Amino acid sequence: MKYNVKITGIGDIALDFLTEDMLIIFNDNAPPELKEISVLHEASNLSEDVKIGDLVEICGKEYFVSAVGDEANHTLKKMGHCSLKFDGSEDPQLPGTIHLKGESNPEIKIGEYITIM
Repeated sequence: MKYNVKITGIGDIALDFLTEDMLIIFNDNAPPELKEISVLHEASNLSEDVKIGDLVEICGKEYFVSAVGDEANHTLKKMGHCSLKFDGSEDPQLPGTIHLKGESNPEIKIGEYITIM
């Protein structure tokens, strides 16, 4: 397991991004202006870089990593931050984005987990 965090909060407009097949995550100590757009989680260490083909489980739903932006591993290690894009793209559109492929967007709930294997 490379990363395993418990969801501790959901910003006021964080789930609105799911209409664009995107989720923004941050450690729960994120600045206030970022908390409202983010799914917050407990801090944890990323033991290995996220790579294409890795399995990601979000609230019980499984996805596979299809692309990783140049900065995504760095920001995930430093701040627990990245944008998760549920579009299956093999070409990272933004440096802090991890693209995932799977059947449908997750149902985000406090107390559930985000796990990268």
